[in-house]
Amino acid sequence: MSFVVSSGELAVTGAGVSTGYAPPLIRAAPWEYAEIWRRQPQVRTVIGFLARNVAQLGIHTFRRLSDTDRERLHDHEMARLLAEPMPGLTQYRFVERIVSDIALYDTWYGIKLRLNGRLRILPVPPTLIRPYGGNWIAPEVFETASGQQLTPDQVVHIHGYSPHDLVAGDSPIESLRELLLEADEAAKHRAKMWKGGARMTGVITRPADAPDWSPEEKRRFREMWRAFADGGGSEGGTPILEDGMEYETVGFNPEQAQYIESRKLTREECAAAYFIPPPLIGILDHATYSNIKEQHAHLYQDTLGPWLAMLEQEFVAQVLPDLEDPDDVYVEFNIAAKMRGSFEEQAAAASTAAGGPWMTRNEIRARNNLPRVEGGDELIVPLNVTAGGLASPRDTAPKARLPRRAVKSARPEGLGTEAGAREEFADALVRWTERQTEALQRAAGAKADGVPALLELWAEGHEDRLAQLTALLAEYGFRLAQLGAWAVLDVWNPEAEGWSADVMFAWILAAAASHAEQHEEAGRLAVAAVQTEGGDWRAGLVSAGADWATSAAARAETAATETRSFGSHDAAGASGLTVKVWRTGGKNPRPSHRAMDGERVAIDDVFSNGLRWPGDGSGRVKELVNCNCTLDYAKEG
Repeated sequence: MSFVVSSGELAVTGAGVSTGYAPPLIRAAPWEYAEIWRRQPQVRTVIGFLARNVAQLGIHTFRRLSDTDRERLHDHEMARLLAEPMPGLTQYRFVERIVSDIALYDTWYGIKLRLNGRLRILPVPPTLIRPYGGNWIAPEVFETASGQQLTPDQVVHIHGYSPHDLVAGDSPIESLRELLLEADEAAKHRAKMWKGGARMTGVITRPADAPDWSPEEKRRFREMWRAFADGGGSEGGTPILEDGMEYETVGFNPEQAQYIESRKLTREECAAAYFIPPPLIGILDHATYSNIKEQHAHLYQDTLGPWLAMLEQEFVAQVLPDLEDPDDVYVEFNIAAKMRGSFEEQAAAASTAAGGPWMTRNEIRARNNLPRVEGGDELIVPLNVTAGGLASPRDTAPKARLPRRAVKSARPEGLGTEAGAREEFADALVRWTERQTEALQRAAGAKADGVPALLELWAEGHEDRLAQLTALLAEYGFRLAQLGAWAVLDVWNPEAEGWSADVMFAWILAAAASHAEQHEEAGRLAVAAVQTEGGDWRAGLVSAGADWATSAAARAETAATETRSFGSHDAAGASGLTVKVWRTGGKNPRPSHRAMDGERVAIDDVFSNGLRWPGDGSGRVKELVNCNCTLDYAKEG
């Protein structure tokens, strides 16, 4: 194949290539990707993360005056276009749609319009437009769903890489298709399992010497078992196996099927396909304050950096030539605001760079909403800071570091003791559980005679209970996490340098939501048992409520150990500690934990029981309940 240049345009010659060329038909239909986005929460989470983080950055227009100087353009047609691409369409929504379409379809279309003499860009969903004809370098036209044909200079077309042509990209969803299909099948299986009362599938065997059944007896047993398998009923709520029958389970239970692990894996794979660090989308297995802070900086460099560079260059290449006065004009996302660091870091850098104080008293008062004072517009320069002397007022007196034991701890007041917090936590969760049981008893007692629909009454308050539970668990969990953290910080890092309690809250909230769902499910199962047994349902509810309250005390102990351990682990990582040691605790520790006493691993590794810390919610249930072990930390060597 050869190439020629004619009238300044690249053309193609060669056998088998004609103006009727169409890209290879190996790409999925666009509406398939739209359906995947609607139905797959992991895909929606990852794409939404990218789109929202890019869209919240402002786009500025500049003119390059020299290699070292530039001018911000506020009234240029490019600046006005990006500020309002269409009447009523904000810049945020415009950029959000661009990034979402490219992330999902690997292509984005915008139609150029002239409205009242101004250029506008109308975003078009990729399902409603396509390139048509032409060759593998460029299409002849773009055809809309209504049959309208647009020339290439009427369309802004941004797309990614394809190994087949230069006309369109190949969606990243294609590389995730098998994984997403597996996740979809797992979700369907899970739904069927819950629909069947969360019962395991199995087979019924009948002894060879059992008496023969008449057709009527076979029909009766089949209907009874079908009623049970479909979730219970007035005739089949409790199955009766006759003549020595045995039921053998077949398949996996939810724990063996590892549903939570598989969903986490799907999200990790989706994040990897879009080059997103896992902790930024809620995968906090190995997250600490220090590495999350570092990954937040990497977000705007390695993850979003290529996106921003691509969009900046596409706007200049495809939009700017249609505007007046395009010479030396370019656009740039305002990433500087996200990379400036904390106020303290900015103030220290500015002071050093300026070589002296850089704000007046009235400027500081204005920032704090205070009135101006007389004489407050003058800079106060220390006598020992001169133009030819010290480079910065921060150099006048280096801070003297006190011995470690002489440094006052930055530990906040009001946390109390761990024992007191655990006791308050257990009391609060047990009282809350008892109130829910009493509320259900009142609601059921107001119904007509007979056994009320307890599960329906339970379902009516599900969302409210879950929200209350999550809030209660998060409140005490955050307090216990801080207590665990300060147990480490008081010894190794009393000033808490490089650590912040606020960073733990996202993980605490996720753990609280998980414990809330488990405790709510325990209550539902207790109510379901009362509903199935029938009889004296009032006495059954009292007994079920007492059992649920007992499990609440155990739940509080387990959650307290988990959050306390997480807090200590987070503080240890932020303080530069590299080794953790398992310490068996409690009055009657389980034998496996007693055998682990003194076991040492690196801080990012897991112990021999598969846990990162005592109470680790990602471990097996039998390793977590009522565990009261702790960790010691040290620096390597």
